[in-house]
Amino acid sequence: MSDFDPAMHRMVPQQRWFEDFVPGERFVLPSRTQTAAIFAAFQTASGDTHPVHYDVEYCRARGMPHLLAHGFQTLIHTAPGAGLFPFLVEESLVGFLEQSSRFLKPAYADDTLYPALEVTELTGGRSTGVVTLRSTVFNQRRELVLEGMQKFLIRRRPA
Repeated sequence: MSDFDPAMHRMVPQQRWFEDFVPGERFVLPSRTQTAAIFAAFQTASGDTHPVHYDVEYCRARGMPHLLAHGFQTLIHTAPGAGLFPFLVEESLVGFLEQSSRFLKPAYADDTLYPALEVTELTGGRSTGVVTLRSTVFNQRRELVLEGMQKFLIRRRPA
């Protein structure tokens, strides 16, 4: 019998609790270029069949340089599971409470998107607290294309 413990097989060994977060803390998510495969996968998953998302000539006839990414296609890059945040709170996460987004600039095929989450607010309760994260997505031209917010209910450290 080995001393291997599956419960200790984690991406991040140190778990975090509500009181461990600080405003300004950032969680960078992987950058991703908006390839034809991402457009096709999003179209398949969403069922959105508008030609602005798959017909480049349709887009060019309307003054766009390439296929236009759906706003939700841009938003999905802010999924916390693409980074370390959910691994840090495996023991303390109660749930995902809320999300909002503003789409500030278009994202097109072949753009590279750079998403990040930043702790902006901590609202404590008796046994849990709400961690508010600002979500941002920049493109390769350093333009902010998406800004939003996500809220998570996180347990306080057990006594």
